[in-house]
Amino acid sequence: MKKIISFTMLCFLLAGSFLSTRVSAQAYTNDDLKTIMSNDWVRAKTYTADYLNTMPADKYSFKATDSVRSFAQQMLHLATANVFLMATATDQQPLPWASFDLEKRTTAQTKDSVMYYVTASYDYCLNGVKNSDPTKWKDKVTLFGFETTKYGLLQKVFEHQTHHRGQTTIYIRLTGIKPPEERLF
Repeated sequence: MKKIISFTMLCFLLAGSFLSTRVSAQAYTNDDLKTIMSNDWVRAKTYTADYLNTMPADKYSFKATDSVRSFAQQMLHLATANVFLMATATDQQPLPWASFDLEKRTTAQTKDSVMYYVTASYDYCLNGVKNSDPTKWKDKVTLFGFETTKYGLLQKVFEHQTHHRGQTTIYIRLTGIKPPEERLF
């Protein structure tokens, strides 16, 4: 009988926990979502800067294999995509330097240049989120033949930068350096 009572109590606790989570999730306002997203972009900027600072300047041209981008090119691709995708999601004017040939420009591949472009791209994304109108986040956009909402694209921008920063973890490890610790919060 004790087991049945304990099991029943556990079920009530779990149900209550799920119900309270659902109620609080419904209480999120557009401003709450903007704050959460802004905080994530601040964290991502700091985390990526850790990566940029961890890789020595003389290793920015390092490639894991000949058929992939160098460390600098990965980060410049991240920066350009941040601006291009965020411009599409928020209707901002893209930054003048943000073109997909940036990663091929040899003058852009120094540590100082990469730091500049990547940092500017994160500032652009953060500004885009803070100044966007969340009532338009449900609007549809088509990009590369795929249709999504502006909110969906905001999520894709964040996912894309995470993907490319993650790829550079291997570059850092292959040069014999320990990559930065993960920043979940």
